Order: sequence, then structure tokens, then C-alpha cells
Amino acid sequence: MTRPYSVDLRERVVAFVESGHSRHQAAAHFQVSVSFVVKLMRTFRSSGRMEARPIGGRRHAKLDVHRVFLVRRLEEKDDITMSELAADLLAETGTHAAPASLSRWFLRNGYSVKKKPSGQRTRSCGRPTSTRGMDQWSPTKNAA
Repeated sequence: MTRPYSVDLRERVVAFVESGHSRHQAAAHFQVSVSFVVKLMRTFRSSGRMEARPIGGRRHAKLDVHRVFLVRRLEEKDDITMSELAADLLAETGTHAAPASLSRWFLRNGYSVKKKPSGQRTRSCGRPTSTRGMDQWSPTKNAA
């Protein structure tokens, strides 16, 4: 990402336009884009500011304010789906959230919603799911 223009350049552009020159003339004179000059002048005239806005920073999730509701709902019904939770959130607070957003929010905040630990498999009767090595599970061999 490019760096913002310096405050010195911004002050000179504003002074140039305020002295009666057009925005297009200012852009050509200072070798900047016309859109930069237009946006700078709009900001300057509305708020009197010339500084660049901050770049980056942490954006706060809109779900953070609903933390108590989400955690309480997850504890009440531990097998709730994210779609059901999204519907409950919409009904309770009027906040719309996609199921994927809810899942990401839970993961980001240290809540795991996995039903089984990693690597655990569902097997019927403790028998392997593949046919390899089936002779060791033969009823006649193990009956003795």
C-alpha cells in the first residue's frame, strides 16, 4: 500500500486552490491526481482537516457486543448449529450475522465448536472400517 501524501504537500495544494486556481490546475501543478485534490478540498472545507486518515488498525467485530448472548446460547444448547444461532441472534437483538461469521467469531475468541476431538473416528462394534486385516476379527478365530 502506498504512503499518504505529506501534510506539507497537502497544505500547499489547499493554499493553491484557495488562491483561486482550479482543482485540475492544482493536480497538474503538484503532479498528483485530480481525485486526490477533490477529496482533499472536500475534507478541508467540511472539517478543516488536512491530515491523512489513519491506515490499517484493528477493526472491532460487530458480534463483540453480543458476547454474553452468544456464549450463553452456546452453553444452553451445545449442539446448536450456526444457522440456528444466527436466527436466534436476529430474533433476539435484530443483528444479522452469517453462520460463517459466527463460526469465525467463536474461533477467534477461543471457543471450539467441534463435536469430536481431532482424529477420533466413528466405528461400529470396534471393528476397523477397511477390509485389510479382517482375518484377525474373524468370529471363528476369536471364539476360541
